[in-house]
Amino acid sequence: MVESKHPPPVVSPPRSLLETFFRQTQTRILLLYVVLLGGLTGLAIPLFHTLISDQVSKRVRGDLIEAREIFQRAYLDWERKPNQNRQDLEDFADKFLANQLPEDDNFFIFIINGEFYRSNPPRLLDPMQPGSQLFQKWASITKFDEDQRATENPEIGNILYKAKPLMVDGHQMGVKVLAHATAGEQNEALSSVNTFMFVEVVVVSISFLLAWFITRRLLKPVRQLAFAARQINESDLTRRLSPQGTGELADLAQTFNTMMDRLEESFNGQRRFVNDAGHELRTPITIVRGHLELMADDPQEQRETIELVLDELDRMGRLVNDMIALATAERPDFLQYERIDLKQFMNEIFTKAQALADRNWQVKLECSDSMMGDRQRLTGALLNLLRNAAQYTSATGTIELGCKQTLTQVIFWVKDNGSGISPENQLRIFDRFARLGKRQSEGSGLGLAIVKAFTEAHRGKIDLVSQLGIGSTFTITLPLSAQNNTVV
Repeated sequence: MVESKHPPPVVSPPRSLLETFFRQTQTRILLLYVVLLGGLTGLAIPLFHTLISDQVSKRVRGDLIEAREIFQRAYLDWERKPNQNRQDLEDFADKFLANQLPEDDNFFIFIINGEFYRSNPPRLLDPMQPGSQLFQKWASITKFDEDQRATENPEIGNILYKAKPLMVDGHQMGVKVLAHATAGEQNEALSSVNTFMFVEVVVVSISFLLAWFITRRLLKPVRQLAFAARQINESDLTRRLSPQGTGELADLAQTFNTMMDRLEESFNGQRRFVNDAGHELRTPITIVRGHLELMADDPQEQRETIELVLDELDRMGRLVNDMIALATAERPDFLQYERIDLKQFMNEIFTKAQALADRNWQVKLECSDSMMGDRQRLTGALLNLLRNAAQYTSATGTIELGCKQTLTQVIFWVKDNGSGISPENQLRIFDRFARLGKRQSEGSGLGLAIVKAFTEAHRGKIDLVSQLGIGSTFTITLPLSAQNNTVV
């Protein structure tokens, strides 16, 4: 019995509806929004109450100051008259009170010879009534006094007052008191705070509902992303999102689609590669197996069978090596960088090329500097291009190997006057196992794919210019320096 090397999957217990609700990102965002808004509102209410109370207090004190100034002007005009007596003071009090219209909770009070004379409004609050402790204090003052007296009655609050002695011929004959009860202003401030709280509750509630729907709409791409991710499997990579609007979430949807395009393209490429590799390997295996099964006792036939089997095994070995080279081309340690003398390097490649086939070989060197690169991989890439050119060029054909350099790049090319490549085949010539037209007769179809992989590993590019019946030119452009590459 074979034991599995993988541990059994951990099955999460089913979550309750409430737990699922609170685990949602939308719910967490809204809860954070409510906590922040509620906290700021909670801080705003006492601040608002303080500001309102200060404003009301300033207004009340301003009213008291203004009323005192009005009285002071009237009293100075009266005081300038000579030979004033009590009757004159009473007449002044009657006339002054008759012309005044006090603000709410303001009181003008006249005390003459220690006794209550008149007030406006006529009805005084209990803490101000004659005989009260506060009234007795007012009646006994001999100089200007202003203060605040607290009361136990919440409907009255504190009493602010300004008291001034009234003088007749240098003698104090009475006291004028300007008083104000603060309960009204406190109730006004409290009413404003209650109104503010009601408005805040309504605003927070409406904001919560709007935020719920808006957040749900904004997070729709995220839900679609999660749904699409759950639907993706090895047989279906076609799921895509529909980006809507602008912003980070739309960018997320577009990025997901781009990622899935790359993943699908890579997966399909790998699938084609595996299928093609299996097909390529199946043919020599079938040939080897068939000849070995039919091999007789005849020594000559055995020798021929062994030669054929060895040839097929060599072909399989080359195919496996090519596949390994392609599979490792994207690894960071694939290239072994060294400094390459371009002129010496090209002469070595040209010498090796002449052993490939009997052709009119030419070399054109416009490079004398050096570059950083993997000598072995570049040699393999150029020899692949030269072997490909020799295969599709006649015995009298010309093949040119060339090199030139600029300030930042080095350019290699292989040019032939062979059969050329049709435009439609040029689009697939660098694909793996792409053996097109007459090019299907030999090779595994990985040669040009390997050249492209080696070139891109050097952060370079490969180009093809070809015309049927005229020939082809393959050009490899590489950076002179390995500064932008991964140097091992």
